[in-house]
Amino acid sequence: MIRSALATLAGLFVDDGSFALALAVLIAILTLSVRFVWISPLAGSLVLLAGCILLLVESVFRAARRKRAGRG
Repeated sequence: MIRSALATLAGLFVDDGSFALALAVLIAILTLSVRFVWISPLAGSLVLLAGCILLLVESVFRAARRKRAGRG
């Protein structure tokens, strides 16, 4: 029972591996960009926010297409 609950909890955070990988890459690129003063911290944070929103929207649309294709 506990194992099932932990698996469900982990699934909430790692349901889509490509989404998690894209977020990690986005964060890494922006961290390096800000650290080496290619962009300002404010610009980096705005790009991070926009990137996370765009990646989330893309992931939701991809999941909806998969679910629709599975139904019929």
